[in-house]
Amino acid sequence: MQTNCTYIPYSETNDFSKLVLDYLTEKEDVRSFYQHPVSLEGIKASIKERQLAPQHRKLLVEELRNQYAGIELTDIQEKNLFRLLQPGTFTVCTAHQPNIFTGHLYFVYKILHTIKLCQTLKSTLNAYDFVPVFYMGSEDADLEELGHINLNGEKLEWKTSQIGSVGRMKVDAAFLQLIDRISGQLSVQQFGEELIDLFKSSYTIGTTIQQATLVLVNELFKSYGLLVLIPDNANLKRPFNSIIKRELSEQFSHPIVRKTILEIGKKYKVQAAGRDVNLFYLVDDLRHRIQFSKGRFQVSSFEWTLHEILSEVDEHPERFSTNVILRGVFQEMILPNIAFIGGGGEIAYWLELKDVFKACSIPFPVLVLRNSFLLIEEREKSLLEKLGILKPEIFKTESILAEKFIKKNTSVQLTLDKELMELGEFYARLQKKAGHVDDTLREHILNLEKKASKSLTKLEKKFLRSEKKKFDAQLRQLSKLKQHLFPAGNLQERVENFSTYYARYGAKLIDKICDASLTLEQEFCILEVKE
Repeated sequence: MQTNCTYIPYSETNDFSKLVLDYLTEKEDVRSFYQHPVSLEGIKASIKERQLAPQHRKLLVEELRNQYAGIELTDIQEKNLFRLLQPGTFTVCTAHQPNIFTGHLYFVYKILHTIKLCQTLKSTLNAYDFVPVFYMGSEDADLEELGHINLNGEKLEWKTSQIGSVGRMKVDAAFLQLIDRISGQLSVQQFGEELIDLFKSSYTIGTTIQQATLVLVNELFKSYGLLVLIPDNANLKRPFNSIIKRELSEQFSHPIVRKTILEIGKKYKVQAAGRDVNLFYLVDDLRHRIQFSKGRFQVSSFEWTLHEILSEVDEHPERFSTNVILRGVFQEMILPNIAFIGGGGEIAYWLELKDVFKACSIPFPVLVLRNSFLLIEEREKSLLEKLGILKPEIFKTESILAEKFIKKNTSVQLTLDKELMELGEFYARLQKKAGHVDDTLREHILNLEKKASKSLTKLEKKFLRSEKKKFDAQLRQLSKLKQHLFPAGNLQERVENFSTYYARYGAKLIDKICDASLTLEQEFCILEVKE
């Protein structure tokens, strides 16, 4: 299998927010919202800060071993579990919800970025060890977002009557039917049966989605030493009780975040606003938002005084779930983490949280924008070459690419630049003559020039439209190419599932993407793939 990489700045994709782009270029407007820069020096500073923070290494390893009970670990995973007990070992973490069948392509990319960064840091900072961790946001209750994949342009949905936390839902008959539908599309490919067998062994009837996701992710990445952490766990949550209680007693996080987002909002779009109480309550398969009103805490049919709900925290820590404002604090409390790999939206809301971390005395990690890829297969590469489109140009709009192609391949002059320049010179002479006759005529001549210029511009567009008809076949190919690489106008990685590509290329594609993954360079990769 052959691959070829072309790296471009994220700004050239036109698909990332100004806040994220300014963060990548370390603009002064963003500097106060993060702790450490995305650099080796930033990593070193993060390590020093983490070394001074309280650790929960023994608890973490014990619970990881409990989660992996019945799953055979690779040698490197065993070594990583042992290393986590040592004070010189740190984690690099990425997080995501348990999307069925991994959801979108970037699910795979962010995990591989985490793995690659650990590998690179170990070779650079060999006095330390680094362990890649996938932190599963399994308490998310948004089945509409997590319960579907897009496969070959078709949206396949899990139709289940289950409600509440998706991670706690169980594989049912409808889920197995979904695997059969996927099999019908992919089993004809070289590695299709291998992939379907992996899905069937991961998603067995009655297994929770979070456990099934652990099995699937482990099979895909165990050879790299990745460890999957499911934080929906009473023992892991117990050390976090003090912050849960503080949030309930003082509702401290919202005023801090509100102050930060007021500053961010002066120049950027705010990603997450939070609530007065940034907690949920998990019970009876439901995830309810905790509300405070008239001195009492309310969740559906439940109601507590402050004293009563604090007792509930002690007795049932597993029933309390953080929202986006406090989730990262919990994550960083239980992991000896130095860097967090996140997408554009994740980086945007993490930039709101530095002062919340400070209030909790939890180190704020280096924030690294996850790697992004555009996969271009052989047939697409050939079409790009046929149309004369350079790989970085594919991010331009279809109309711009079509105009460039026509102007490059037509035998007639389509632009009226010379005529527009001569028009400007002509009206400049008229302006000069008018000044000698009646100065008030200047405004009239200016309006005439604007009308004439507008008419020539319209004529130029008509030339282009007429010429387009001669290249109808090529332009239809261009349109089809754009739709394939950017489904519904989105980045490929935000729509497509990895299954389509794995079925064609197998596990070696994951290795190739890992090889192409950058670490702290922060660039977008166009990856050509050829069997």
